[in-house]
Amino acid sequence: MSFVKQSNTHAAATIIGKLPKRNMEGYFCETCEDAVKKALELMPEGSVVSWGGSMSISECGLMDALKEHNYTLIDRASAATEQEKREIYARTVMADYYLMSTNAIAMDGELVNIDGFGNRVACLCSGPQNVIIIAGMNKVVNSVEAGIERIRTKAAPPNTTRLNKNTPCAKTGVCKDCFSPDCICSQTVITRRSGIPGRIKIILVNEDLGF
Repeated sequence: MSFVKQSNTHAAATIIGKLPKRNMEGYFCETCEDAVKKALELMPEGSVVSWGGSMSISECGLMDALKEHNYTLIDRASAATEQEKREIYARTVMADYYLMSTNAIAMDGELVNIDGFGNRVACLCSGPQNVIIIAGMNKVVNSVEAGIERIRTKAAPPNTTRLNKNTPCAKTGVCKDCFSPDCICSQTVITRRSGIPGRIKIILVNEDLGF
């Protein structure tokens, strides 16, 4: 094991140790394969599952694994019209499990997320019965302030490129704190604790995932 991965193991233990007082559960997995296995263990077959836009849950292989098991999947990408999209969002709120990553997680266990339309952070805050977050150790930061800086410098620019957005950061790689029509930074949500004990479950993975 590399020195970086050893250090990540210690950092993950520190974060997970802070989560119970925040009413959140934490798990640490060395590999994506282990993380997918853990996520599936947390979700009984037959559950209704939906997800937010996330490179992490796709990169780790969870999306492929879901299709091989007996889950009822709510996929917003299946919407053909805006009305269908609204209906899918409404069903998502009632899902048994909502899958996502987090833009950043502070060493004290706080989650930092910035959203364009707010559907992802809305489901993090309320709605689905359970939220499972898969986050690579590249998402770990020292503080909430560092998390916001990470999102603006490390996450938003490649995400706007991925989504083909016409924003300053997509063109220059640098956040300009813009009000562009294509801006994906509309809502900033800091999750200090879960109002419902155990609703938010965080799987930290000793790999780099997402932006």
